[in-house]
Amino acid sequence: MRQTGSVLYLAIDSLVPLQGRPLSGLEGFTQAMDRAGIPIVWTSSRTRQQLDDPRRKMGHSHPFIAEGGCGAYLPEGYFHLRPEKSARLGRFICIPVAEQQPAAADRLAELAEAASLEVVPLRTLSPRELAQNAGLPVKQADLLRQRDFDELFFLAGASLTDEHRLEAEARARKMQLRRHGAIWSAAVGASLPRCVGALAKLYDRALHRHLTTVAAATHKEAPDLFAACNRTILLSEGADPNGELDIEPIRSRRTLSLADPNLWDRLQELVVARG
Repeated sequence: MRQTGSVLYLAIDSLVPLQGRPLSGLEGFTQAMDRAGIPIVWTSSRTRQQLDDPRRKMGHSHPFIAEGGCGAYLPEGYFHLRPEKSARLGRFICIPVAEQQPAAADRLAELAEAASLEVVPLRTLSPRELAQNAGLPVKQADLLRQRDFDELFFLAGASLTDEHRLEAEARARKMQLRRHGAIWSAAVGASLPRCVGALAKLYDRALHRHLTTVAAATHKEAPDLFAACNRTILLSEGADPNGELDIEPIRSRRTLSLADPNLWDRLQELVVARG
């Protein structure tokens, strides 16, 4: 691993769609950052299996955080140090932050019963039903439900009041609920800041210095990630980079527009810049 002064934590769900091409220029940016010796850690609500194909196509060889802060995944041999707590999951060494399955599945069943609501876990659907409900091809839909940590589900016929009751019950039970369109996820102990902290500690130990953590995310993905990093860059999805300023301006936030033709050059400049 080359000497560097910073690590970029990049929220990729808005940049790399489940279907279609990634945002133009992202692959070149990845290569440029590699040449500059600056690691890019992807953060995503997706699973390690879902991230395999885009990571391979873009040559992403650094750690990533999956399932919405449930765990940090390290390529084999990336660090010469072993994390304090780890588990092998597929080809990766994982730093688990949330409890591994079936904890989330079991706790979701208890949560639904306590809230008097009917939930439909994705794992209970047939491949065709899942593909239809998720709006994805059968193969991609099947990857969607192969989870290491969180449990994805639909709420059957729930009102807004029902949703609020479910969320209140989840908070009381220290579960994390997130919504992705019509699909919900339930996790036990997920924390994006803890994942970032665990990786930051490994980078600092490996390079014998403190590295600046830099977050870049769209408005939707920013809150948890921004709270975990030293410096933050909001990626505005509108043409006007000043059009999305209702998020709390924490930790020296800068704003770039995804429509800016010089987006990736500007982003690299901000990541490299000190202070």
